[in-house]
Amino acid sequence: MSNFETIIYEKGGVKGYITLNRPQVLNVYNVRMRDELFEVLSAVKEDPDVRVVILKGAGDRAFCAGADLKEFLSAPPPVKARQIRFERDVWGLFLSINKPIIAALHGYVLGSGIEMAMCCDIRIAAEDAQFGVPEMGLGIIPAAGGSQTIPRVIGRGYALEMLFSGRWIKAPEALKMKMVNRVVPRMELIPTVEALGDKISRYQPPVLNAVKQAITRGLDLTLEHGLELETRLGYSLVNN
Repeated sequence: MSNFETIIYEKGGVKGYITLNRPQVLNVYNVRMRDELFEVLSAVKEDPDVRVVILKGAGDRAFCAGADLKEFLSAPPPVKARQIRFERDVWGLFLSINKPIIAALHGYVLGSGIEMAMCCDIRIAAEDAQFGVPEMGLGIIPAAGGSQTIPRVIGRGYALEMLFSGRWIKAPEALKMKMVNRVVPRMELIPTVEALGDKISRYQPPVLNAVKQAITRGLDLTLEHGLELETRLGYSLVNN
């Protein structure tokens, strides 16, 4: 899985590393990146050797500065568009992976970049990170789940203000909004993410999967049903 044009995928022990690799254009998300991410994420999901996934961006300037609108706004016919969405739903695939995904965020985290980050479980940001959702200024809405994932992470009020105003959010404010879990100096970003990945990877995969399911699935349930889910997952670990 090394013949990719827009990403790099590497395995280091029980950690899988996905690097968005278009630094010359600020790692902008295009159709080729969508297809390659779908291939890699599908493999990561089924790989029993990978316990933790780390997502990052190549270069010094950006994690991902959004989508290549020249490509994505040149829409195929509706039937074809629905077929592509069904077959290559990268965002749904992100959310379906029952392994911890850590995003290492630096520089520009815009549009599809922030939407991708919202699909991760833990977000560590460098001090130079800047977040924004510029779609409304272009006459469109976030098309990769941003209108749904962002408010689930930072709340309705912050999400609406962010989308309506179009302003960029710097790392300290993103931390205050709980958009990111932690902010660290730029030089400490990857070491911090690595250390966290190492710690998480020491747990057994069934435990990691159960905890992620309990939280991500439980949040969409009533408390009563969430507690029932927790009990079922707990019993499944004890009885295996």
